[in-house]
Amino acid sequence: MKRRKVLFVCTGNTCRSPMAEYIFRARVKKQKIKFVDAASAGVFAKGNTAINDKSAACLAARGIDCSKFVPRQLKNKMVETSFLVVCMTKEQKELLGDAPNVCCVHDLTGFEVPDPYGGSAELYEATAKLLEATADAVIRKYFAVEAAAADDKKHIGGGRTK
Repeated sequence: MKRRKVLFVCTGNTCRSPMAEYIFRARVKKQKIKFVDAASAGVFAKGNTAINDKSAACLAARGIDCSKFVPRQLKNKMVETSFLVVCMTKEQKELLGDAPNVCCVHDLTGFEVPDPYGGSAELYEATAKLLEATADAVIRKYFAVEAAAADDKKHIGGGRTK
């Protein structure tokens, strides 16, 4: 099966989209969904060299290591080669035009994910919770069959282990 990449997009690729990428990746792994990758990029990434410290702290609190993360500027090729592109806001979605694989968080959940940049640790934590709901919505809408198949395999054999 061909790998499918979900690309999360925000403004600078240091706060929201990296958290979305890593939270989604952790949920996909936990649900044993195969052939799905995650990535992130920023529409106006400015040569930052690391994820925001508060974003990293939110991920660490969830047992997620993001130490190898490097922010990236969004390129057209990223959009073209992704199975799905999820923008944090409607405005970011509009910047990307009308590509059929582009949506925004609001399309999936009914809410947007405001930029926590410069905010408190509590604001970053609230953002992480919105991104957890977003990851779950993406999985439900686009990967439910794979999640169900993985769940079925887990239950085959009456729950016995080797």
